[in-house]
Amino acid sequence: MKRILPLLSFIFVLTAGRASAADANTLTSAEKSAGWKLLFDGKSLDGWKASENQGSFTVQDGLLVVFGKRSHLFYTGPVAKANFKNFELQLDIMTFPKANSGVYFHTEYQESGWPAKGYEVQVNNTHKDVKKGAGLYGIKDNLVAPAKDGEWYTMLIRVEGRRAQTFVNGKQIVDYTEEAKAERPEAMKGRLISNGTFAIQGHDPESKVTYKNVKVRVLP
Repeated sequence: MKRILPLLSFIFVLTAGRASAADANTLTSAEKSAGWKLLFDGKSLDGWKASENQGSFTVQDGLLVVFGKRSHLFYTGPVAKANFKNFELQLDIMTFPKANSGVYFHTEYQESGWPAKGYEVQVNNTHKDVKKGAGLYGIKDNLVAPAKDGEWYTMLIRVEGRRAQTFVNGKQIVDYTEEAKAERPEAMKGRLISNGTFAIQGHDPESKVTYKNVKVRVLP
């Protein structure tokens, strides 16, 4: 932990210090040297594939806007051939009142419904669901909103081996290690550490969330 946290703090300060919108969805030379790769170019949905209700995802002014009926946007681009195991995923997020979204990892594309494979990291500050942001939904929940609506915050997800950690603005929210033979109820049997891609969730027509600076670093 002592080795990881200073690095995470450095990454957060480096990213949060950007004041210009023109710097969004780009990588600094330091980030490139550290192995970070952009997953969202701020101009299009290239490298991503939506499930049902594809109109729930649009790109506006350099932002990925999630607003509409239930849908999931899966990363299908070239980075790591869209198949990640050990990684750090970082996203800048802004929620609006009653918003509910999520970021899946170790998942795979499916045409409709809630993704059956992989973990969901919750995105929720004021939605009625008591499970709040940066928790591992239904597995290691967080019951305290980690940020405020209408303000940008940075969420980092780190997975290495069977350990999954989440951070918001450099503060650790979850530190969870999956048991070697973890048991899951039937509805969540696919929520296991494995490998796969990422997905961003559009939850319902009243939920509006924006994302930018979506980047990943593959770990050994």
